[in-house]
Amino acid sequence: MKVASIGECMIEFSAARDGLFARGFGGDTLNTAVYLSRLGIDTAYVTALGDDALSDAMLASWQAEGVRTDDVLRVPGRVPGLYMIERDPRGERSFLYWRDRAPARELFDRADDAALERLSRFDWLYLSGISLSLYGEMGRARLRELLVAARRNGGRVAFDGNYRPRGWSEAEAARRAFDAILPLVDLALPTLEDEQALFGDADAAACLRRLKAHGVAEIVIKRGPLGCLIEANGRQAEVPPPQLVQPVDTTAAGDSFNAAYLAARIRGAEPEQAARAGHRLASAVIMLPGAVIAREAMPRDIFSTGVTR
Repeated sequence: MKVASIGECMIEFSAARDGLFARGFGGDTLNTAVYLSRLGIDTAYVTALGDDALSDAMLASWQAEGVRTDDVLRVPGRVPGLYMIERDPRGERSFLYWRDRAPARELFDRADDAALERLSRFDWLYLSGISLSLYGEMGRARLRELLVAARRNGGRVAFDGNYRPRGWSEAEAARRAFDAILPLVDLALPTLEDEQALFGDADAAACLRRLKAHGVAEIVIKRGPLGCLIEANGRQAEVPPPQLVQPVDTTAAGDSFNAAYLAARIRGAEPEQAARAGHRLASAVIMLPGAVIAREAMPRDIFSTGVTR
C-alpha cells in the first residue's frame, strides 16, 4: 500500500525559552506523512518548493524520514512559506503565517499530466482543508480530476477538514470547496471544533449526518479529550483516549492521530483498534513542543503488534 500526502510544508518557528525560537519544518499533511513513514507505510509527499537552501534542507529531512520526494516540484527563485507557533498556558496553539507567495500554492497549476497520472496510481491520497485553501479554482479543479482518476483506478481518498479561516477569503468559499471534494472522500477525519466553525454543526451526530449525506463511507470525528466518534461498516462507536494528559503543545495532535489511524487501517485493523492507535500516538505528540517529535520519543505500543522500524 502506497500513500501520497498532498499539501504544503513550511519553515516552522516554535517558542523555546527566553524569547528564542527553535526552527523546524512542518505542515499538516507533511506531519502526517512523516508519522505514516515512521509507522512503516510507504509514503510520498507531494508539494512544490523553491530552489533555495531551506527547500534543499526540507527535502533532505523528509528523505531521512523515509518519505518519498519524487513528485516534489521545484520552482526557481522561490522560497517556502513560514509559520510561527504560539502557545497559551494550557498548551493550545495558534499560528502566524507568512506564505502568500509559497510555491506550494502553484502545485496543480504547474504539475504536468504525467505527474498526475503517477499520483492517480497510489493506493491512498491524503489531503486536508489546508491543502484545498492553497489552490485557486483551477488548481482545485485539477485536484478533483486527480481524485476521480485515483478512485477509478481503485485508490481511496482520506481527508481531514482542518479548517483554518485565515487561509480563505471567506467561509462560503471554504464550504464550496469542501462540498466539491467530499463526494470523492472514502475516509473523513475531521475535528469537530473545525467542522462546527465552518458548517455550524450542532454536535458530532449532526456532523456525521452531513458527511454521510455526501456519501463518505468511513468517518472519524476527533473531539479532543472526549476521544473520537466513528461510523464505519454500518455501525457507530465512541473511542476515548487511553488517559487524559495536560498537553505541552497540541500542534499536530490531529495530524499524528490521522497517521496512526490510517496506518492501522492499512495494516488491517478494525476502526476501533485504529482509533486507539491514533490516540496513543497523539497523546505522545502533544507532550512535546513542535509538530514532529523526535524519533526516539515515539511510543513503542502504538499497534497491538508493536511499532515497526
